[in-house]
Amino acid sequence: MKIKLIVGLANPGTKYVATRHNYGSFYIKLLANRYLQTLKENSKFYGYTCKIPILGNNIYLLIPNTFMNLSGKAVAAIANFYHISPEEILVAHDELNMLPGNVKIKINGGHNGHNGLKDIIAHLGGNQFYRLRIGIGHPGNKNEVVYFVLNKPPTEEQKLINSAIDEAVRCTDIIINKIP
Repeated sequence: MKIKLIVGLANPGTKYVATRHNYGSFYIKLLANRYLQTLKENSKFYGYTCKIPILGNNIYLLIPNTFMNLSGKAVAAIANFYHISPEEILVAHDELNMLPGNVKIKINGGHNGHNGLKDIIAHLGGNQFYRLRIGIGHPGNKNEVVYFVLNKPPTEEQKLINSAIDEAVRCTDIIINKIP
């Protein structure tokens, strides 16, 4: 078993709950629910955490309650406490460069302008972690990206994204089993 920590990126607060930038946390909430676990606030890890059993192993879930730009603080805190290396972490996040309804796994790579990934890379000292990339599409103009990610998608896009996240949750044990 390679993955010991799954992180879902988001911004805290009701203002951001249904925005494109919070789909990583939506994945984590559904995953915890699937395994009948409750995410609880843990100030030591700057977020909401729980453990779920996958393939006979306990895997920690984390939704940082820091703002997106400070996600690395929470990831590093829990990873350091439980001696989890970057290669044992899967980060679920919104992905501008994929269409709504698509989800892909990736290891390594840059942050591609994603401030949550940028901060995690800085706090972990590298990019050697897995990513569950949740497609949200691109507004078509780089000057509109901030507004785009911090707002809700249209209903049709929302349905595509929700369906993709549901499928990713159902396939999490397969995803984890296939990671070398």
